[in-house]
Amino acid sequence: MIRLELQVDLAYDITDPAGADFVFNIHAARTPQQTVEQERLVINQRVATDVATDEATATRFMRLRAGPGPLQLTYTATVRIDHHRADPATLREVPVRSLPLDVLPYVYPSRYCQSDRLLRTAFRNFGHLPQGHSRVMAIQNWVQQHVTFASNTSNSNTSAIDTLVEQVGVCRDFTHLMIALCRALNIPARIATGTDFGADPALGPPDFHAYVEVYLGDRWYIFDASGTGIPMGFLRFGTGRDAADVAFATIFGGVNAMAPMIRTVALAGPGLWMPEHCAEALSTVAGPGVGGARLL
Repeated sequence: MIRLELQVDLAYDITDPAGADFVFNIHAARTPQQTVEQERLVINQRVATDVATDEATATRFMRLRAGPGPLQLTYTATVRIDHHRADPATLREVPVRSLPLDVLPYVYPSRYCQSDRLLRTAFRNFGHLPQGHSRVMAIQNWVQQHVTFASNTSNSNTSAIDTLVEQVGVCRDFTHLMIALCRALNIPARIATGTDFGADPALGPPDFHAYVEVYLGDRWYIFDASGTGIPMGFLRFGTGRDAADVAFATIFGGVNAMAPMIRTVALAGPGLWMPEHCAEALSTVAGPGVGGARLL
């Protein structure tokens, strides 16, 4: 069992005299494998907030409208994660005819993951490999070999195709390319978001993180497409087809955004593991969907 202490600080300057609307995805998801033991949200403006949970994905969204001037939010939480572990050699790809129906959407192309345009690339590089966890790892390794991690090298319009051409990007770009290549081989893959626990400080200050989940056997398994973090320390904020579904902040109005401040610490204690790299495959989802929910 892993226990993480999380703090997220966000700051904005709202320049529109009429104010601005925000939709945030910064609350830790609640699933049977991820327990939010305590949490607190502090906002400097006196504003009403609406928080809703997508039953299909366990993603929690918060909406608020703020007035002009500074807007500051601090979210803190203590989160417990119970990982399912598996021997990678036992994990097989599931034929489309046998996939749970609520997993099928993650085989299709999506806005940032144009798998239909990567069929030739995927089959040329990976079509001859034995199916299963090892082939997914080969895709991850190929992405890491062909794309260089560099901050501020992409934007909100960058897609998997763009990353393949430019061969540079940040975690969301690695994630989109790996997802697209998996889907091109009929392997269900999706994006999950958290924080970059364990990332090298040389890459920059701690930040939000995008990683990949691939459906193998009877559940979703974690893959760190960029290879920059420690997957055992990834907590879940959002789950979706690509980044369009899981942006940590969506803003409507004139706003200047400051860089987020992220702090994630693993807590020690009886019965607790410190996050580390391991040879086993890790999953934080009980089966199709999140925590028994139907994922569409």
